[in-house]
Parts: sequence; C-alpha cells; structure tokens
Amino acid sequence: QVHLVESGGGSVQAGGSLRLSCTGSGLTYGRGCMGWFRQAPGKAREGVARIDINDRTTYVESVKGRFTISKDDAKNTLLLQMNSLKPEDTAMYYCAADASSWDVCDSPILGRRDYNFWGQGTQVTVSS
Repeated sequence: QVHLVESGGGSVQAGGSLRLSCTGSGLTYGRGCMGWFRQAPGKAREGVARIDINDRTTYVESVKGRFTISKDDAKNTLLLQMNSLKPEDTAMYYCAADASSWDVCDSPILGRRDYNFWGQGTQVTVSS
C-alpha cells in the first residue's frame, strides 16, 4: 500500500526553481510534524526541512533562504518550493509524515527518521 507519493522533480540549471509535492493517505502530522529529506549518491540521507502542526518550520543550514516548506491543507499536499538551486542540491528527495515520536518535532536534528510513512522519492538534478 502506497501511503505517500512525491512529484515535481526534474532537471534544471543552477539558479532555477522546482516545486516538489507530496500527497497521499499517509500525509498526517502523527505526533506533530512532517518533512522533506534528500539523499545524494554515496551520501547519507539528510533532513532538509520540517513543518509542524503549528506551521513552525525548520531548515538545514544549506537551504535556508532558498527553500520553503508548506502544507496545503485544502489539497492535503506537502510542498517544497526550491529556488536558486545549486548543483549540490542534486539528490533524490523524499517526503516523510506521521511523526512516530513526541520529541522528533522539536529536535534540532533534522535527520531523525522518526516517521511512519515515507514516499518513494523524486529525483532532482541541478546542472552547472
């Protein structure tokens, strides 16, 4: 059973923009938050952005000022607007939802994977 589905990935030149979307039956806050992760070839999966049930957002330092996470409740969609893209943003991007622990949503560690549902990923490739 597929709980989350991402879309919106693609190939762009540096400086370009993409908007990722995530939707599905698993798109719930669970114990308070949901987020976006990414994984580049040969690297560990890292947390990119998180939004909680009160719309508080948290970002990894490398994307601050360029990426924006938001939730469209009417469409039950989690969004990640990515502007001023850089080649180092190239990765598979995953959405995660239904936080499974009470403290993951306040944790300064965005990379914690305490979520029950994950999407299959959407590829983002940024060329220089």
